[in-house]
Amino acid sequence: MLTNTLSQKSGNSRVKTGEARTKANSCVVTLGWLDVFRAEIESVLQLKLQKRPRGSEVLSAYLRQCNEPPWTSYFIRYKDIIDDQWGKSHFNWKVGASNYHILRTGCYPYIKYHCTKRSHQDLTIEDKFFRFIKCINLGLPCLAYGIAAVYLIQHVEMVDVNNQQVPIFFLYEEDKGSLY
Repeated sequence: MLTNTLSQKSGNSRVKTGEARTKANSCVVTLGWLDVFRAEIESVLQLKLQKRPRGSEVLSAYLRQCNEPPWTSYFIRYKDIIDDQWGKSHFNWKVGASNYHILRTGCYPYIKYHCTKRSHQDLTIEDKFFRFIKCINLGLPCLAYGIAAVYLIQHVEMVDVNNQQVPIFFLYEEDKGSLY
């Protein structure tokens, strides 16, 4: 119990000074713990973000790991990478001596990559067209594709990126180097 019996008048209510001071101090302590907790969460998230490789690094590493195949198609989980290619749907990607046309779409909880070895072309119009289609249908088909993929994925491979093993997922095991 509070021993301080001094009181202040505030309108019709009476507040004990000691009680008001204790409540104010508890708020400061509570806010202090929240700040410490928030800072701790931010540092953990920052570490987690720093540890994850960029999606572009995984893409390049996988294509090199497979000796620059004619084509490949895989899924990668959003939680395993930093999505540095956000907003890109159809673009060129250079790896070693090869150029790839990349079709990429977010299909939560995955990102789908379809890579075909082809000569460099201007894909700006196709990229804008695919983005327009995704926006006009509110991304619902992409979401449905991602949910279906959760149940249809049958094969997993590991990609070595900066001494980290990153899982990528396939609907079925690919025949490496096949043309189709």
